[in-house]
Amino acid sequence: MATYTPMMQQYLTVKADYEDAFLFFRLGDFYEMFFEDAIRASQELEITLTSRDGGSSERIPMCGVPYHSAAGYIEQLIGKGYKVAICEQTEDPKQAKGVVKREVVQLITPGTVMDGKGVSEKENNFLVSVTELKDGFGFAVSDLTTGENSVTRASRFDEVLNELYSMGAKEAVVEGSMPENLIKSMKDRCGVAVSIEANDEAGQIPDNLLESIHDSELKRSFARLYLYLIRTQKRSLDHLQPVRHYELNQFLKMDLYSKRNLELTETIRGSGRKGSLLWLLDETKTAMGGRLLKQWIDRPLIHQEKIEQRHEMVQVLIDKFFEREEIREKLKEVYDLERLAGRVAFGNVNARDLIQLKKSLEQVPVLTDLVHSLDHPYSSKLAQTIDPCSELKDLLEQALVEQPPISVKEGNMIKEGFSIQLDEYRDASKNGKTWIAELEASERQRTGIRSLKVGFNRVFGYYIEITRANLHLLPEGLYERKQTLTNAERFITPALKEKEALILEAEENMAELEYQLFNDLRGQVRMYIPRLQSLAKCISELDVLQCFASVSEKRRYARPVFSSGELDITEGRHPVVEKVLQAQEYVPNDCRMGSGRSMLLITGPNMSGKSTYMRQVALTAILGQIGCFVPAEKAVLPVFDQIFTRIGAADDLISGQSTFMVEMMEARNAIVHATENSLILFDEIGRGTSTYDGMALAQAMIEYIHHHIGAKTLFSTHYHELTVLDQPLKCLANVHVRAIEQNGKVVFLHKISEGAADRSYGIHVAELAELPPVLIKRAQAILEELENQPKANVLEQKTKETSAASEEEAQLSFFAQDKPAKKNKKEPAADRLLKEELLNLNLLEMTPLEAMNKLFELQKSAR
Repeated sequence: MATYTPMMQQYLTVKADYEDAFLFFRLGDFYEMFFEDAIRASQELEITLTSRDGGSSERIPMCGVPYHSAAGYIEQLIGKGYKVAICEQTEDPKQAKGVVKREVVQLITPGTVMDGKGVSEKENNFLVSVTELKDGFGFAVSDLTTGENSVTRASRFDEVLNELYSMGAKEAVVEGSMPENLIKSMKDRCGVAVSIEANDEAGQIPDNLLESIHDSELKRSFARLYLYLIRTQKRSLDHLQPVRHYELNQFLKMDLYSKRNLELTETIRGSGRKGSLLWLLDETKTAMGGRLLKQWIDRPLIHQEKIEQRHEMVQVLIDKFFEREEIREKLKEVYDLERLAGRVAFGNVNARDLIQLKKSLEQVPVLTDLVHSLDHPYSSKLAQTIDPCSELKDLLEQALVEQPPISVKEGNMIKEGFSIQLDEYRDASKNGKTWIAELEASERQRTGIRSLKVGFNRVFGYYIEITRANLHLLPEGLYERKQTLTNAERFITPALKEKEALILEAEENMAELEYQLFNDLRGQVRMYIPRLQSLAKCISELDVLQCFASVSEKRRYARPVFSSGELDITEGRHPVVEKVLQAQEYVPNDCRMGSGRSMLLITGPNMSGKSTYMRQVALTAILGQIGCFVPAEKAVLPVFDQIFTRIGAADDLISGQSTFMVEMMEARNAIVHATENSLILFDEIGRGTSTYDGMALAQAMIEYIHHHIGAKTLFSTHYHELTVLDQPLKCLANVHVRAIEQNGKVVFLHKISEGAADRSYGIHVAELAELPPVLIKRAQAILEELENQPKANVLEQKTKETSAASEEEAQLSFFAQDKPAKKNKKEPAADRLLKEELLNLNLLEMTPLEAMNKLFELQKSAR
């Protein structure tokens, strides 16, 4: 075993406790990394890899970053999903015997970042813990930057994945015994870093955090999260708020596929905010409001009374335009109170932050008066809950200057009159410097040397400087010689030495006292953290409601009316597409569904707007249930409990699943969990397999949803054969997206009309995509040949046979069971050969075109 120097042995001892993190080991003005950490860090951070002697025969790989600029490098590593352990000197080198003592003072992880580029001002930075329980999973959530905490119980692991995705969690804390396949799912599907925490003793948690939680298993789940924070952060967590318990069924449920497909908070392509529903809605004026808006979009309400309460307030804010505009202006001046409270507790708040807090609190009385003036029961209740924290505002006004420096150790933060002792030090320093200036003037007059000056440096203190050319003018013995320079001599006098001691002592004590006073002030602000967090909740709610009112008024949204089961949207629009089109006119469409019409089978050509139509119905429902008005002339909506979507073609390469497998899994999720109060959007089900398999699955799903679930369903398809299902299925109606042909070109009207589409216009769409003209011409010829062949409507016949069976015995199959055919005693040889050839066909291996050609040949033989 290699023998290392004492310093390297210390490094290895510390590193042994943080094997999954980069160890930033403080040596002087640098954080150094060694061994494998150095090799990986040099690659990830693009810094120079060097080496050093560590006592062994081989040199040790080493790289480092300056202490003063380490934050940027740490952000880079955290952004890539790594952890960073900060190891500092915890002993004065002058008093150390041997190697200076060093300890890890903080472990920074993706879920515990407090500031910097890794923390978006309008997004939470959630850390979660997942704990296996007897009958499911405990799911605890904390945002260290704001102090928010919550906990819930999930019965299935896919619900855990949905929560992880919804919250955009950066890190998950699990027990060491959690199965590897579950950990892999969290990493691959939700992109979270996973950390291990064995301790889950709830008895170590402060009582005030768990006062509303009575479930011992949920307490244990939050304990794992809390104790991980204590172990990694090693500092005060006074800003953590009491844990809130929520049930998953308190909100409209959407799985991660549905949220992705509907692009609620980020787009499918590029995963950016622009083009999402959140991008459309976000006209909030505060960072707190922006975060709350995202939370509301992720968790639409299902209680009609609470939804209508929000709508009522939105209506009031629309009606009171001038008050709303003034509220918006005042909200611009409000700082991020939640994260400020977190920084106060963490001890990294500076004087400028507290000035921002003071300015924010100055807006609160005006905001309270404006909310009162809205003259509505809801607004009056909201105004009464707003705490102005006026004592804190007064304290900050008395204590801090308006423009303090960034550093809290340089002084010049505290106002005159706040501390008598500080004022005395300042007076001594100020008067001493005045005395120095007067001394310079008097000595020039006394000696007649006009170039004489009184100066100062940190090594020699104050001095009188006279150039060599003027030394002959200086009376002998007048001054005491202190320093000789090339072109001048420096002197000192007893009076100057005395005044120097007084000034330097005052300045040193002044800086130390100011820092102490600021720490005391920060401690006083810490006492207001719960009140500031409560105030932040009120202001963020007001901000989101004014945002809804502004967007609804600007974009001509209508206030929806809720019914028990009817969905009737008049002139509905897709909110995001409408905004993106801007000057172009969006073609609105109606959607009518009720108890006797719960399914719409949508046909029409590609690019005509089927998917957009389906999405706009879902987004209208979501907007309504988060409390916003909806993009329509009029809207009557049910309150949905769940929304499921199967839209678009995408594979899942990470988990090795094909496009068709993903399609089937998403379809299964809807079919297994949907209720009659759910909304299902199925787009082109079955296109990932052969024509007959696809049609079979599509029809079977339609029948199953119709007979067994009864959910409101929008089902778009290119299988025109399915349009006959409106006969046996009484709650299904055909609608289509209109298109017309002009001069051989297809023109999409983007208008939904009753009935089935007459054709698919597939070749026309291919022509719009500018496929080679020769190819298009050949495709048209083949299409005409196929359309001229007589075809038996097998699907229609089989549908009639299937519908004759009882609904209780309806099966997920395409063809009904045929009755046994009677034996033909004298079957001709030609018929027998034809039958054998037909039975030997492998339909699953044939393309639709090959199948049609073979059918044509067999038909000719039969004739």
